[in-house]
Amino acid sequence: MSYSKIVELRGILKMEKLRTIIDRNLQGKKVLLLFVLTNLLYILMLTFTIPTVMGFANGMKLLDMMPLGYDLDYANALFNALGPQGRDAYLYNQLPMDMVYPALFGISYCLVLAYFLKKLNKIDTKLFYLCLLPLFAGLADYLENFGIINLMTNYPNLTSGMVTTTSFFSLLKSGATSLYFLILIGTLILLGIKALRK
Repeated sequence: MSYSKIVELRGILKMEKLRTIIDRNLQGKKVLLLFVLTNLLYILMLTFTIPTVMGFANGMKLLDMMPLGYDLDYANALFNALGPQGRDAYLYNQLPMDMVYPALFGISYCLVLAYFLKKLNKIDTKLFYLCLLPLFAGLADYLENFGIINLMTNYPNLTSGMVTTTSFFSLLKSGATSLYFLILIGTLILLGIKALRK
C-alpha cells in the first residue's frame, strides 16, 4: 500500500472516530446543557468584561469584535486609547474568559447542528462535515486570541505583519461563524417544513 493511501486511510479512520464521538453525545439534555453554558458565558462577556474594557477605549471596538478585520494604525490607536489599565483589563479579564469560550462554542454548536441533522436523517451523509465548522471557528478564535496577546505584550513595538496575521484569524473566525449560523438557520427551516408535513 502506498504512503498516500495510508495517509488517506488514517484520515478516514480519524473522521469515523470523530463521527462516533459526536454521535455518542447527541442526547438532547447534554446538547441543551452545553448550549446554555456556552451562551451564559457569552452573555457574561457581552454584559461585563467587554463593556468594562470598552469603557477605556473611547468608543473604539475591541479587535475580537471586528469581523471585517483591522490594520496596524487601528491596533495602535486602540491600545493607546485603552491605556495601561484598559490593556490590563483586556489581557487579564476579557481574554481569560475568551480562552474558555471558543472550546465551548466549538463543541456545543457542533453538537447542536449534528443533533438537528440527525432529526433530518442527514447525519450519515456528507452534510456531517458541516458540523466541523464551529470547531474550525473555535480554533480560529484561539489563534486570534494568541495574536491579540502577542500584540498587547509587544505594544508599542507592533509590526504590520503581526497585526495582519491576527486580523486574518479574526476574519477566519467571523467568516466560519457567519457561515455556520446560515447553515443552522437553513437546517431549522428544513426541520420546520418536515414538521409541518407530518
